[in-house]
Amino acid sequence: MNILAETNMLQLILGATLAVKAVMLLLALMSIWSWTIIFYKSFSILSARRKVLAGYQAFMAADDLSSGMKSLGGKHSPLSTVSSLAVKEFRKLEKAELDRDRKRMLVKDTLRRVLRQGISAEMRRLTRNLPFLATCANAAPFIGLFGTVWGIMHSFHSIGLQQSAALATVAPGISEALIATAIGLGVAIPATIGYNFFLGKLSEVETGMIDFAGAFLNRAEREIAWAGK
Repeated sequence: MNILAETNMLQLILGATLAVKAVMLLLALMSIWSWTIIFYKSFSILSARRKVLAGYQAFMAADDLSSGMKSLGGKHSPLSTVSSLAVKEFRKLEKAELDRDRKRMLVKDTLRRVLRQGISAEMRRLTRNLPFLATCANAAPFIGLFGTVWGIMHSFHSIGLQQSAALATVAPGISEALIATAIGLGVAIPATIGYNFFLGKLSEVETGMIDFAGAFLNRAEREIAWAGK
């Protein structure tokens, strides 16, 4: 029974009009690419979230800035990327021949700017290709609907040519329409779920990096103050 159903489905697809075949091919390509993004982002975003949360806890437990930086998890951690430029700027300010108050003011302004830039760069990297999922979620049902409309038009055209409204006349075109609609929904639903899921996890990653930036800035200010005493 299942083999028969699959054979009939394949026959309907192969017997579809050129426009409906083009719609199905486009939707199939969109589905392949969206699933590729979903699998890749599942690894990269969840890994980034885990490293950010663990790195923040380790940084807070460290005794000083140097040991805190070593506990972030290496260059593969988003926190290491965010803080690498900030550390360079901090070391420059630490060695500068300035009074303590001047150093603290520069630390606030310079490090806040550098940390913000680092967070923005990491978020751009993590959100890359996600807009395609949003595009699939929004566009795939309408592309499938185009195939639906075309299939119905083909059915009415067949009715006009054969001058018959029998089920055998209109069934192929209607079947094409339903297949195109089903494929469109099959592309849109996973893309919508994946996009919303990743947005939630990215929000946690961004919050974690912002919390880390604040902790980093506070610790850098304290070390500048201690060095000036």
